[in-house]
Amino acid sequence: MSTEQDEYWMRHALSLADNAEKQGEIPVGAVLVKDNQVIGKGWNQSISLHDPSAHAEMMALRDAGKKMQNYRLIDSCLYVTLEPCTMCAGLLIHSRIKRLVFAASDFKTGAVGSLFDLLSDPRMNHKVEVSAGVLAQECGDKLSAFFKLRREQKKLLKREGKGAKLF
Repeated sequence: MSTEQDEYWMRHALSLADNAEKQGEIPVGAVLVKDNQVIGKGWNQSISLHDPSAHAEMMALRDAGKKMQNYRLIDSCLYVTLEPCTMCAGLLIHSRIKRLVFAASDFKTGAVGSLFDLLSDPRMNHKVEVSAGVLAQECGDKLSAFFKLRREQKKLLKREGKGAKLF
């Protein structure tokens, strides 16, 4: 069940996903909030930074860590447009995020209930509250449109004999 506040912050994360898309990145955005204030924001930048760890969640938490001068981000809530992968789910545990709110599920690499469920594993030393599906349709549609366009571009390049490397 989403609240107005969850939808507000998810829309903010969705606007950050636009930054990723403009850079040719998979359009995922994340915003970290504490006491109803943004303390970190990020979007996918793996391709542009040549950094496989530069996921939206990673960038938002790095931003917050620098601003807060602490690697522990206690009592904060992360809003992200796509379900975190295993790397990012582990990051949430290590940084002591209180709550995660994500939009679209990721059935290929999701680690918060779709493929794996790292955050609910009782062996973990920190528990993260999870709310899923906030603006899932809107965020999922953005991702689907992006990948549809990429497939079309790839086909066009292939037909023109220019190779098909887009990522």
